[in-house]
Amino acid sequence: MSLDRPVHPDPYTLLPATASFDVTSSDVIDGQPLKDDQVAALGNTSPELSWSGAPEGTKSYVVTCFDPDAPTPSGFWHWVLVDLPADVTSLPTGSGGGEATLPGSAFMCRNDGGGAEFMGAAPPEGDQVHRYYFVVHAVGEESLGVGPDASAAVVSFNLAFKTLGRAIITGTYQH
Repeated sequence: MSLDRPVHPDPYTLLPATASFDVTSSDVIDGQPLKDDQVAALGNTSPELSWSGAPEGTKSYVVTCFDPDAPTPSGFWHWVLVDLPADVTSLPTGSGGGEATLPGSAFMCRNDGGGAEFMGAAPPEGDQVHRYYFVVHAVGEESLGVGPDASAAVVSFNLAFKTLGRAIITGTYQH
């Protein structure tokens, strides 16, 4: 089976426009290859993320990592962190570990690998370059209204109606 296929579009340009704000990382350089720590087989560690300038009315955040280049019609969700309090504006390296202590009532939903944690980059060997969209979603409610058993698709569906803004930084990886 050949994995030759077109490059998927930026998934966030396909959604209704929202305000944008800034996200930076000491671990991810926008548009550049991920560090070994963010690769599943080499560290499997979520990156440090810091954000500022969220829209007025932000009451919580959702942080996700999505790979639209996975060889599936639905891409691959690597991280889904829900209900971060609005006064949290950064996450240290490793916050996506399954045993991580999260602030307030924040929790992680299952990634597409089945774990409620960050799952590092793991594209098929020899496949095209994959993009990993780390997105901080500013939410206009204190809770997104989903539970820890929600799928990434359900979280995304709820975000479609409750997102005030997005901050995006993208890393890449090819195996």
